[in-house]
Amino acid sequence: MNTQRTPSDETDDPTLEADVFARNCTSRPVLQNVASRWGILALVALREGPYRFSALRRRVDGVSERMLSQTLQALERDGMVHREVQETIPPRVEYTLTELGAEVADQLEALIQVVEKNMPRVHEAQAAYHRD
Repeated sequence: MNTQRTPSDETDDPTLEADVFARNCTSRPVLQNVASRWGILALVALREGPYRFSALRRRVDGVSERMLSQTLQALERDGMVHREVQETIPPRVEYTLTELGAEVADQLEALIQVVEKNMPRVHEAQAAYHRD
């Protein structure tokens, strides 16, 4: 009987501690979904409350319908977003944050605030970079 563990065994073991710096850590794809441009914007927009797909697409200006759909599916799969289909005619789909999604979105909102607050410094750094 072979008792040697393979790398795939390690990534499938939910009892292992997450370490995003480890190549095969299962937290990496989740972080990628959350920290993508559209993931960040969708999560932080949903902090404002429930959104229907079309309203969320208008709120996250510039995202394509396909990309927003893929982003929301990934975030739903990862337990960040709840999708509720309401039995109306036509059917109405509403997106909200889960408890986990709200916790993550709070942290992302703080990151956004730091970046927005420091945009003058960013612009100065960019100008200095291009001068050199």
